[in-house]
Parts: sequence; structure tokens; C-alpha cells
Amino acid sequence: MKVLISDGLSKAGQEILENAGIECVNQFYTPEELVENIKDYECILVRSATKVPKEAIDAGVKLICIARGGAGIDNIDHQYAKTKGIPTLNTPAANSASVAELAIAHMFALARFLHKSNVTMREGKWNKKEYKGIELNGKTLGLVGCGKIGQLTAGIANALGMKVIGYDPYIKEAAGIEMVSFDDLLKRADFVSLHVPKQPEPVIGAKEIAKMKDGAYIINCARGGVVDETALLDALNSGKVAGAGLDVYVEEPTRNMELVSHPNVSVTPHVGASTNEAQERVGTEIAEKIVAALKG
Repeated sequence: MKVLISDGLSKAGQEILENAGIECVNQFYTPEELVENIKDYECILVRSATKVPKEAIDAGVKLICIARGGAGIDNIDHQYAKTKGIPTLNTPAANSASVAELAIAHMFALARFLHKSNVTMREGKWNKKEYKGIELNGKTLGLVGCGKIGQLTAGIANALGMKVIGYDPYIKEAAGIEMVSFDDLLKRADFVSLHVPKQPEPVIGAKEIAKMKDGAYIINCARGGVVDETALLDALNSGKVAGAGLDVYVEEPTRNMELVSHPNVSVTPHVGASTNEAQERVGTEIAEKIVAALKG
């Protein structure tokens, strides 16, 4: 049996596959090339870069499973795969700690102007008087989505002395989080951090931003599109939103340079899961799931 590893896999993960007698082929294909070559594989393993649409699934005549090293599976037409009896495997919790830490890191960057001072000091500027920040201690963090990542974010925030409130239509209670309505969260939060799957429509748009505190912050390390980028930019320009921390974008790589270059925005290139520890957990967990699916 052969697995096409399209977007990379940790050494430990590949060893698990090879020790199970599964041949690993590390190769990235363009969408057209993928349709031509997927017929040779019982499994394709992707991360964020590779998409697995209906056409590729139809061409994958040997496919037993499709795997995604990460939580979201929106780059795979998993519903169509399901109709063909092909399960989609993923690792929903393996990178949770890394994403939670990045969300907090963006809060610190915005609160203390790290995103600005790292640039201006390299330009020889000493803008000490311009960088009067705020403390996270005592501020209210509103979590939109209180699953594993949201709860880990809450744990860190609680340790920092933040008041944590949360909204999740599927979760009624979670340790360290006061569950509230969505409108109440928007009105009370100093920082709004999103931890939700990809949605058909933005979760935070102009209407929601209008309900937020003046000078609040928005953090999105979830999925591109859950925050309306146009509405966010307008709110940043007007001062309604004091700052935003962004790791994900509607289009990736993003071409929205007006947003990512905004002086009140802290940005990273979709690196929420990009830690050594997360990659090891993702690699071993997804490899074990692939072995079970192919050998079970």
C-alpha cells in the first residue's frame, strides 16, 4: 500500500507508516497533476496547502482514506468522499496548545506594541513615548468557540489574571469560562478571540463589530473568513477596533496588503500549528490513524 504525503509529515510519523509496511511518497502535485497521479495511492495525506476536491476523489480509484494533518478539513471535499465510502481522518486536538499560545502571543504583541517596535527600532527610531501599552491582567477575554483550543486559551488567560467569558452554541459550561450570549460577549470583551471551524458566512462582520466595545481587539487564529476582512479594516481605520491579531486569511497566501500592513495589526502566516511539539503530535497521531484505516 502507498500513501501520498503531499504537504510533509514528521519523521516519527513516517516511521510509523513505514514500520507498518506502508510505502510513503513525499510529493506535492499541482491540482491537475494530483488528478493524474492520485490513482496510484490508497491514501493521500495533506495539510493546508493541498486541496482534495471531487475531481481528485473520483480519480483516486484506490483510495481507502483521506487524511489531514490538523484539525480543519475544509480543504477536502469530505462530504463527497463520505458518499463514496471514503473516510476523512484528521487530528482535531494535536495542535490545540500551539494555536492557543499563538492567540495569546498576538494579544501580548498588540497590548505592548511588539509588532510596531520590532519594525521601528530596526529603522533606528526610539518611539518610547508612543508605546504606552495595556496590561492583559484584569481585561475581559471573549472566546467565540469554547472547544479544546478555546479552553486551553482560557486556561492561559486565567493564569494571566484575565476575566474569561465565552460563547459556544454546543457547549453549555467549561472550566474557567463564564458562558454568555454572543451579544453579551461582544459588548463586554476587551479582546475577542475566535476558535471556530470555517463558516459559510463571517462570524464577525460590521454588525457584530458595531456591538463591540470601542477600542476592543480582535484575534483570529481559527480560519480565514470567520472575520470579515473588509469590515475589520474599516473598523481599524475608524478606531472602533484598536487592533487585530491575525494568523489566517480569506485567501492564503493573502494579497490583502492593506490589512496586513495596517499599523495596528499583528500578523503571522498561518503558523498556529507550526511548533516542533505540535508537528510531532500531529505526525504520530495521523500516522497511527492511517495505519488503522489501511490495515484494519
